[in-house]
Amino acid sequence: MKKINLAITGCMGRMGKHIIKSAISDKNFKIVTLTENRIIKKRINGIRPSLNTIEAFKKANLIIDFSVPKCTFEILKISSQLKKKVIIGTTGFSEKEENLIKKYSRKIPILKAGNMSLGINLLMYLTEIASKSLGDKFLSKVFEVHHKHKKDHPSGTALMLGRGIAIGKKTEFYKLVGKKYLNKKSFPYGKKINFNSLRKGEVVGEHEVAFSSGKEIITLNHEAFDRALYSEGALVAAKWLNKKKPGLYSMRDVLNFS
Repeated sequence: MKKINLAITGCMGRMGKHIIKSAISDKNFKIVTLTENRIIKKRINGIRPSLNTIEAFKKANLIIDFSVPKCTFEILKISSQLKKKVIIGTTGFSEKEENLIKKYSRKIPILKAGNMSLGINLLMYLTEIASKSLGDKFLSKVFEVHHKHKKDHPSGTALMLGRGIAIGKKTEFYKLVGKKYLNKKSFPYGKKINFNSLRKGEVVGEHEVAFSSGKEIITLNHEAFDRALYSEGALVAAKWLNKKKPGLYSMRDVLNFS
């Protein structure tokens, strides 16, 4: 099989480093470009990182982006011009930015996921089923824990799980977003979805969706121990997306959840 020429953005970040490591050991990929939002003088895997430019991405078939929203849109603008496929693992987008990503997906194949792990995407699927089955008599909330270095909150995964609740209720997600707490020991259920984010230590990721009727509580949870599950998931997604036409896809499409 012909190797996929891969560009990795945010190459000095936590996820960038993990994706480089996973891609090096995967015979389906050849890393041709690494980028950052600042000048990096040292070489990584024989490649000197560059800024996000047209020239940098010319040799790539596909770009994996774990950076920040500002950089993501630099990459999407260039990718749209060069007709490159893009995996977006970046989180923290506004509703307006989400809609802009949809517009870019009319021109190029884009796979966007707040989390690339099989377990989390199964958790979202189960969240949708639970939300639909339990109905409006149950209130909900989402709790997540990440390492102390993570800047955005709630996490992209927590928001993704919130969307799962909204899908189950057949309601627009942004109409159901409730209060967003940070580092609270406890927080309430609500008719809208309340979120609580805890930042501590070097936690890879913990997520919990809870439903309560006041008489019983149902919880669905997931705990990650190794960031390799995210980078390996991103590469599974990249292999899948490499054969697709323009459109906006998710890990649910990759995993063929009905």
